[in-house]
Amino acid sequence: MKFFKIIFLFFCSFLLSQEKRDFKIGEILELDSKILNERRILNINLPQEFNPEEKYDVIYLLDGSASEDFLHVSGLVQFFNLQFKMPKTIIVGIANIDRKRDFTFPTTIENDKKAYPTTGSSEKFIEFLEKELLPFIDQKYKTTDKKYVIGQSLGGLLASEILIKKPQLFNQYIITSPSFWWDDESLLKLAEEKVDKKDFNNTFVYISVGKEHPTMIKEAKKFAEILNKKNIKNEFRYFEKENHATILHNSLYEAFKILFPYKD
Repeated sequence: MKFFKIIFLFFCSFLLSQEKRDFKIGEILELDSKILNERRILNINLPQEFNPEEKYDVIYLLDGSASEDFLHVSGLVQFFNLQFKMPKTIIVGIANIDRKRDFTFPTTIENDKKAYPTTGSSEKFIEFLEKELLPFIDQKYKTTDKKYVIGQSLGGLLASEILIKKPQLFNQYIITSPSFWWDDESLLKLAEEKVDKKDFNNTFVYISVGKEHPTMIKEAKKFAEILNKKNIKNEFRYFEKENHATILHNSLYEAFKILFPYKD
């Protein structure tokens, strides 16, 4: 009888050890935007052993939905926290509602208007970032002056537009495969006219592109050349073994390696 009691207790303890629990890597916040006239979802990843009294750098991820880049970027940041000299950082993933609307400025190209019927509201989205999102995060958490923005493709176009028109919003720009083809490269033309070294004293810009359409490669290189001509600190990387769909993770890895050396 005693033997069966022992077996029963062992079986019960085994069942208890199999209890399921949720595995969390972040939290979800909602921000009611008066500028955009809609509620925006924010996916937040806080550093391990987060201390509300401590100040943290902040990464703003433009394609920040859980089904987009939030999960794998959070994992990459954790890896760099452990193995490289990257300080503990808050990640703010901005979940998309209509990225074609939010990440593009109005175009004069009729074919683009047809392909992107909701296009042309980047000015309003940048205003949302400046006047609502960044102040909201700075109020909710203690933050440093170091603010990153990460964008790929149309997100890279938006990050570049912010860099040119509102450079003070961020000081670390990680731009991958930017869609400079939009509106017949008008943003590149604006960069040549508008970018001024005095607005970029503490700014770092990382630009990358993969083996993609030749136009995108040419445009990304040209943007780096414009920044070089203006004496703005930047790094350009060409990933010949990556394409538009595969480049982001390796691109971010290389960008972080430049910014945060390996721990000795």
